[in-house]
Amino acid sequence: MKVLVADKFEDSGRRGLAEAGLEVLYQPDAKDDALTEALKSSGAEVLVVRSTKVTRPMLETGHLSLVVRAGAGYNTIDVEAASERGISVANCPGKNSIAVAELAFGLILALDRRIPDNTRDLEKGVWNKKEYARARGLYGRTLGLIGVGGIGREMIPRARALGMPVVAWSRSLTPERAAALGIERKDSPRGVAESADVVSVHVALKPDTTKLIGEEFFAAMRRGAFFVNTSRAEVVDHAALERAVREKGLRAGLDVFEGEPSGGAGSVEAPIFQIPGVVGTHHIGASTDQAQEAIAAETVRIVREYKETGRAPNVVNLAKKSPATHLLVVRHCDRVGVLAAVFDRIKQAGINVQETENVVFDGAKAAVARIHLNQAPSAEVLRDIENSTSDILEVTLLPI
Repeated sequence: MKVLVADKFEDSGRRGLAEAGLEVLYQPDAKDDALTEALKSSGAEVLVVRSTKVTRPMLETGHLSLVVRAGAGYNTIDVEAASERGISVANCPGKNSIAVAELAFGLILALDRRIPDNTRDLEKGVWNKKEYARARGLYGRTLGLIGVGGIGREMIPRARALGMPVVAWSRSLTPERAAALGIERKDSPRGVAESADVVSVHVALKPDTTKLIGEEFFAAMRRGAFFVNTSRAEVVDHAALERAVREKGLRAGLDVFEGEPSGGAGSVEAPIFQIPGVVGTHHIGASTDQAQEAIAAETVRIVREYKETGRAPNVVNLAKKSPATHLLVVRHCDRVGVLAAVFDRIKQAGINVQETENVVFDGAKAAVARIHLNQAPSAEVLRDIENSTSDILEVTLLPI
């Protein structure tokens, strides 16, 4: 099995893939048309990427069956196109959670103590202790979390260590789970905005989270509060954020932002960084040695398991709910042609098989096939299946 790695990837990860018996093609600079051609000419079945965009033309060429995003988010991959072609898309959730949480608190501390401003003045030879000795401090201030996934959960013990109570909102956050985490649950993002001195955003980019944080949210935030985003730029309405910084005295710490360059180096023309009270970093939330080694190890695990079993862990584009309405259970002798006869009858009836599983019993004399169907076969079809061969022992139909 060939694996094409189209981004910078740790040596340990490349060694791990090779040790798993995979042929590794390392082309970290392959992008756009060059990557499309590489996929076509190499015949790679697995593609590993980090920030490289994976487009429909790439997925429609060559022999790809698995794309692994060596990271958590997968918005740079055309998941819809992958799903249409039966290509699995897998990610590495949770492996960079600590790294991102550490950076988020770095930005919070930088905002509170104005560390970048301090440093700039010292570089210019300016001593201004009187100005920079004024800071509110974080102890007793309320941290508000938007999103309580892997990264959001890592924020909680770090906030606790600084003496910060936590309020949070997440679609999946129940009162019971909030109590177990030792935080206060809010019913909406606005509830967090109203209650927090510092807001930190940790949600994945999806259609329903695009510009989740907008005018109404910033209007609800306390004057002079801190806003930190280390998730995705598209989650925030940046025009509304700029207005809030200018008009409400909000301070913002951003690892992601509108107009962010796509490559590893370039120029930045984001006007928000010209506004006093805004600090930023270069989309480096997951970029620690610890996080990248953990992601590399997880990527190797995903590809190795796929090679050995045909199933990849952490696949994000499997159907949440199967269209199947009925389960056909066929107990049969484990002999050649039995299932072929069953599927032939199903095909003749115009019924679609959604999923199927055949489990063989000890001794390989009998097996049970579980066949998920998109509609119920008629009584006549069931009789035809049962009588199609003497090797069928029993046929049962169950509604799902």
